[in-house]
Amino acid sequence: MYRFLLTPRWWGINLFVVLAIPFCVFMGTWQLGRFEDRVQSHEQAEKAPDPSTRAAKPLDELLPVDKVTSGRPAVATGTYADQFLVPGRELDDRQGFYVLSLLRTDSGKALPVVRGWLPGSASDTRAPTAPEGEVTVTGDLQASENTNSDGVNVRGGLPEGQIGMISAATLVNLVPYDVYDAWVTLPEAEAGGTSGAMKPVPAAAPQGSGLDLKAFQNLGYTGEWFVFAGFVLFMWFRLVRREAEAVRDIALGLVPEEPATEETATSSAPKSSDGPKSSEGPEGSEGSAAADDDRDGPSSPDYDVASTPVR
Repeated sequence: MYRFLLTPRWWGINLFVVLAIPFCVFMGTWQLGRFEDRVQSHEQAEKAPDPSTRAAKPLDELLPVDKVTSGRPAVATGTYADQFLVPGRELDDRQGFYVLSLLRTDSGKALPVVRGWLPGSASDTRAPTAPEGEVTVTGDLQASENTNSDGVNVRGGLPEGQIGMISAATLVNLVPYDVYDAWVTLPEAEAGGTSGAMKPVPAAAPQGSGLDLKAFQNLGYTGEWFVFAGFVLFMWFRLVRREAEAVRDIALGLVPEEPATEETATSSAPKSSDGPKSSEGPEGSEGSAAADDDRDGPSSPDYDVASTPVR
C-alpha cells in the first residue's frame, strides 16, 4: 500500500521534510539560546555593583567599550572645542535635547562629552557654552550610538550645529580631527555660569544586557520555528494518509466510474443498418407533400402549361 512513497514525486516530498524539520529545530534552538544569554546577562548585571560607584580610571584604560566597562567612570583632560546639539532626546517624560561638547585631549583625539540636557526645541534655545581653558572631566563611559539606540534620528536634514546620533562615524565628518569611538555623560551639572540649568543625563545600560523587547522577540521566534517544524510533519502525515486511502480504494474497486461524456454516448448509440426511415409526424407529411409537388413539377408529363397563371 505504501509503495507510492518510492515514486519520484514522493522522493522530493520526503527530502524536503527531512531537510526542513532539522532546520526549523536548529533555528528555534538558536533563538532560544539568544534569549537565555540575555536572561543570564540581565541576572549578572543585577548582581554586579553599579558601574558608576566604582573608582574612576583613565579613558584609555577602559577602551574599547563593552558590557563590563560601559557605565564606568572615565577621566579625561583636555580643552573643549566644537559644540553640537542632539535634538529629540527624552528625560523625565519631557522632550528636549543634549548639549554635546568635544573635549580635545593631549593625544589629539576628541572625546564627546554630554554636558547635560535642556527641555524644549534645540532650534529655539541658546545652549550654555563650555568652560574655557584646560579642564578635567569625569563622566560615565558610553558606547557610540547606532541606528538601534533610543532617540536616534537617522532621517537627517538637521540644521547646522545639530546631530542625530552620538558616534565617531558621524562626528568625524563634521570636525577636522579624530574622535574617540565612545562618549561620556557628566553625572552632575557643571558648576558656575548658566550651565547649572542643565540636567545631567544618566548613563544607559549597554545594549543586549537586559530583558528588553528584543529579548522577548527571540523567545517568540523560538516558538515560531518549533511550530513550523510541527506543521511540516503534520502536513506530511496528512498527505501520506490521503494517498494511502486512494490506493486502498482503487484496490477494493471503490473508485467511482467516470461519467460518460457526450461523444462517448453518441459513439455508443446503436446505428440502423436500413438507413434513415421516413418520419411519420407532421414533418414527415410535409416532406411527402413536397415530394409529390416535385413530381408534379415542369418535368412531369402531366403538367399543364396553359393552366399556369400569368404574372
